[in-house]
Amino acid sequence: MAAAKLAAERHCNDIVVMNLTGISPATDYFVIATGTSDRQMRALADEICQDAKKQDVQRFGRAGYEQARWILLDFVDVVIHIFDAEYRDYYDLELLWGDAERLTIDDKKEP
Repeated sequence: MAAAKLAAERHCNDIVVMNLTGISPATDYFVIATGTSDRQMRALADEICQDAKKQDVQRFGRAGYEQARWILLDFVDVVIHIFDAEYRDYYDLELLWGDAERLTIDDKKEP
């Protein structure tokens, strides 16, 4: 939830946390957010990575940072997707993973 809270604090839009436990073999949670600019998206990605490092959580992958249309941060149990509006609409992960439970940022479950 820390990544979702950071996205909210950084004024991202349409923040969704999806519980994929038992649905996806690759990860337990998605955090999905829409950024308003490439600069904002990169800054959020950097801050999430710095926060994870402080908590000794290793990042296993990062993609899309340079283009900043869809930045993916893979922490294995949690995969973070920071989209621009066009890519978010096009890829529509919420529809693709429609079986997943959606959590609110204030939910007590911690991904």
